[in-house]
Amino acid sequence: MTALLTVEDLVVEFPGKGLLRKPFRALHGVSLSVEAGRTLGLVGESGSGKTTIGRAALGLAPVTSGAITFDGRDITRLARRQRRVISRDLQVVFQDPYGSLNPAMQIGDILAEPLIAQGASAKTARERVGGLLDRVQLPSDAVNRLPREFSGGQRQRVAIARALALQPKLIVCDEAVSALDLSTQARVLDLLLEIQRETAVAYLFISHDLDVVKHMSHEIAVLYRGDIVEAGPATQVAETPAHAYTQRLLLASPVIDPDEQRARREAFRRLDPADIEAATA
Repeated sequence: MTALLTVEDLVVEFPGKGLLRKPFRALHGVSLSVEAGRTLGLVGESGSGKTTIGRAALGLAPVTSGAITFDGRDITRLARRQRRVISRDLQVVFQDPYGSLNPAMQIGDILAEPLIAQGASAKTARERVGGLLDRVQLPSDAVNRLPREFSGGQRQRVAIARALALQPKLIVCDEAVSALDLSTQARVLDLLLEIQRETAVAYLFISHDLDVVKHMSHEIAVLYRGDIVEAGPATQVAETPAHAYTQRLLLASPVIDPDEQRARREAFRRLDPADIEAATA
């Protein structure tokens, strides 16, 4: 299959704090691809660089070198007007559903806004809103309510509906369920999978939880300090990880069974951090 999103030798640096501080290099020449209709999971601990990849693809992080191609077009350094054009096909769902929704706007206006910005009439946008709410399993009367009137899981459904409004080809899901409790997480993940089956949308799914990434992804790339240390089919990476760091992530993922959870904690404590450094060197 042809890749929808391609990242080649991506290097991202952020300015150091203070006049004499060296720039911080968040990514060290990362390469990956996302195929149409499929999900690539990016997993790693905080500071690994996984979110920086998503933000670079969205034009929210500076690209020092390398290239990002989306749907056959180089989007590495697009101007704001050009970025607005591709936003129809490239959308995002952030971690904090409340922070990503305007608290002063009713849900109907939040969902209609991207449609109107892309040229749809107010009437057409309003007609589409009902279908979006139905797709994310929210009641039709939600159009007249404010974000604060919903639970965290419901607000994330609104954020997903907004991302779907323009019928994108790819959605970047940046820790989209990490702020939710486990039962709500499961419902939102199942919703994302159902939407993918119905629409063939692709996901760049970013999370620190290897079990969650396995549930969502066709392929997984593991990030450690700005480098991909392991990549491959989701089942292979998540169930029989070859790299010591991926093994650490697997042991850190919570499970329901108390005996298995206890065994994971004990194995995690036995894992020597030096093994990770040696495997990465």
